[in-house]
Amino acid sequence: MAVIRLTKVFTFDMAHALHNYNGLCKNIHGHTYQLEVTVKGVPSNDADSPKKGMVIDFSDLKKLVNREIIDKWDHSLLINNQVNAQLIELLKTNYERINIVDYQPTSENMLCDIAEKISCVLPAEIQLYSLKLKETNNSFVEWFANENE
Repeated sequence: MAVIRLTKVFTFDMAHALHNYNGLCKNIHGHTYQLEVTVKGVPSNDADSPKKGMVIDFSDLKKLVNREIIDKWDHSLLINNQVNAQLIELLKTNYERINIVDYQPTSENMLCDIAEKISCVLPAEIQLYSLKLKETNNSFVEWFANENE
């Protein structure tokens, strides 16, 4: 049977700030991100399965990505743990959705984090093929599994 690629698109709003950056992005600012998740696999041939003919049900992929990424990052602030600890604590006392990460929260690093999180929870018969994260309509980063083996 043929290997098929399947893509689901997600949108979320998130703020970030680039610690120690030498431009405007050192300030807290936000984007409406668009994340494209592409997986690959062989459609199920199980005659008794309600998922016969599917690589993965779009709704199952949606639940997985929402649980691992969107539900945690949507309407949140993603900030590097190198930021002043007092500032982080002040932010936490005033805002609910602060995500502290051990990397500079650039689109590139965010995409690597997303790849790791999604790869770990996909069913064994399905592989993450690629990711695309659009920070704006004309600026995006891409990740391909075959380039990261």
